[in-house]
Amino acid sequence: MTTLPRGEAADVHRAVRRRRAVAAAGAVSAGLLLLSACEKPTPVATVTVGDSSVNSEALCYNDGNALDAKSLTTCVKNVGKAKSITVDQDETVRIGVDPKIADAGWVLLVNGQQFTDVSNKTYRTIPGSAFFNQQYGTQGDTNTVTIRMGEKANQGMWSFKLKKAA
Repeated sequence: MTTLPRGEAADVHRAVRRRRAVAAAGAVSAGLLLLSACEKPTPVATVTVGDSSVNSEALCYNDGNALDAKSLTTCVKNVGKAKSITVDQDETVRIGVDPKIADAGWVLLVNGQQFTDVSNKTYRTIPGSAFFNQQYGTQGDTNTVTIRMGEKANQGMWSFKLKKAA
């Protein structure tokens, strides 16, 4: 039994419930504040060779809008930070893009030169030998592959380094 006078026990329970409600509201508010400080993730592009794959968020991206000259300059500087993957010339290189990228249209650039036509698909395959072939202007042991989003204006860029297998 309780030793509190009649009616006071109910007041104690109300106070406890009120404190819990305030604490819960505070936790929700703090969580929303933290989430609002985070940037929204960009769409992802993936390069797969055999059973190895690398993926990356955009080097530059403006939520589907055209990039300005300053953003593009920053993008070009960040290409050196691209993730790399080793490619045997006899293997197939598979390139997958987020549906947002595919909807806007995308092209593949190799060492800054357009390598494919515009695609609206989320997936393409290219023979590994094409990335290390003088006929295609892609000789050398390492080539930079860039996915450029946008048919008319550059809306985003993802970059990878393809290294020729020994």
